[in-house]
Amino acid sequence: MCIRDRGGARLDWEAFTSLPPAGFEMGGGFGNAIVGTLLMVGIASALSIPIGVMAALYLAILGPHSKLAENARFLAKVLTGFPSILAGVFAYATIVLWMGTYSAWAGGVALAVLMLPTVTLAAEEAMKQVPQRMKDAAFGMGCTRTQVIWKVVLPTGLPGILTGVILAVAGAAGESAPLLFTALFSNYFVSELAEPTASLSILIYNFSGMPFENQIELAWAASLVLVLIVLVFNILARVIGRSKV
Repeated sequence: MCIRDRGGARLDWEAFTSLPPAGFEMGGGFGNAIVGTLLMVGIASALSIPIGVMAALYLAILGPHSKLAENARFLAKVLTGFPSILAGVFAYATIVLWMGTYSAWAGGVALAVLMLPTVTLAAEEAMKQVPQRMKDAAFGMGCTRTQVIWKVVLPTGLPGILTGVILAVAGAAGESAPLLFTALFSNYFVSELAEPTASLSILIYNFSGMPFENQIELAWAASLVLVLIVLVFNILARVIGRSKV
């Protein structure tokens, strides 16, 4: 039986709004896991997107041939193949141990580490694709380098930048290994960022191994929701990518 058949049967209002059931309980849902996933991906985006775009500006415009740019570009490419579980270990050592608790903050930092190289490299490539004649024309009109960046490079390269951002978000939404070390899980809706936080990927991991049919059905339903979320982000990336210069 496919994921659509097994998961779709449990997709109702209760599944999207209720808390996970315990043991022998029937019904329930994964509303807290959806909220937790969106929250941690939001934290990761708020951290990685500004840093990634600023790094890309340096790599593509400000110092493309400098030694620092070469080293940063190399590290970004290495990090694209960085095992996701090691990002969780890094966040555990730097955030969880420091705060003394698993938290949405730690989960967001771990996901940000994974998103950063994708955002940086995609944004750099998008900025490189901006025609040189457009930048030369702006300089010829008396624009400063800052004005050229804000008025020409960023607006023109925006579709490519957004494509990289959306692909990075889609990848982060489906991660589970880093969250085992950082956010762990919670059976409740998140009330503050400094506490264990539920996520769809960890709920699927937990429920798929339980001997209760109700939890297994919820794991299938959560899997379908996660697949649909990632699919929507990838479709958006394709649509936006078609409008690139």
